[in-house]
Amino acid sequence: MEKKEIPSYKEGLNELREQLKNMLPSEALAIFDKDANRLEATHSSILQVSIGDQAPNFSLVNALGTMVSLQELLQKGKVILVFYRGTWCPYCNLQLQQYQQILGLIKEKGANLVAISPQTPDASLSIKEKNELTFEVLSDNGNIVARQFTTVFKNGDAPIEAMTNLGYDYDSFYGDDSREIPVPAVFIIDTDGKIVFAKATGGDYRNRVEPIEILENL
Repeated sequence: MEKKEIPSYKEGLNELREQLKNMLPSEALAIFDKDANRLEATHSSILQVSIGDQAPNFSLVNALGTMVSLQELLQKGKVILVFYRGTWCPYCNLQLQQYQQILGLIKEKGANLVAISPQTPDASLSIKEKNELTFEVLSDNGNIVARQFTTVFKNGDAPIEAMTNLGYDYDSFYGDDSREIPVPAVFIIDTDGKIVFAKATGGDYRNRVEPIEILENL
């Protein structure tokens, strides 16, 4: 894959926004956008770990219910950790689709990709199947791991109500009723467990780390 073929999240976002304008009622889109702008203003200091820190070890179940540990993953090479919100989030789907497209390049550089959300394994399996993801998608019930890496917050009533009106049962994706989700963030962990890249693109969940930035930091 040549550099010009590496997907651009910014371009993908522009296309997604046009699709959402056609798919969603304008009132619903306005509620979601207002929420994103509110979160951008609320969350300025997001990351809980920095470059050079030792990554907290963890063990979580994957989409098939098998336990996966960071320690085991690091024995195979560097690990890219991606914290995302859920299957219902179109921006998460776009991000994970694009990371799937560069998975071959990630593996060429001796790294593995892992996505983590507080969703149930069934919901993790759903996002894997929907986007044809061939990397691990792990379930972090209660955001135990997410809290050690990024900021966790309670999703707002207005966006959840708007989702309900669109036919989405928000709570069905999760194993608890806390309604807490992580601020999206990406980390690269070296084989010695040290964090060599750590980035959140702000509280506005519509923005995500570009695929090229991950490749350049491996």
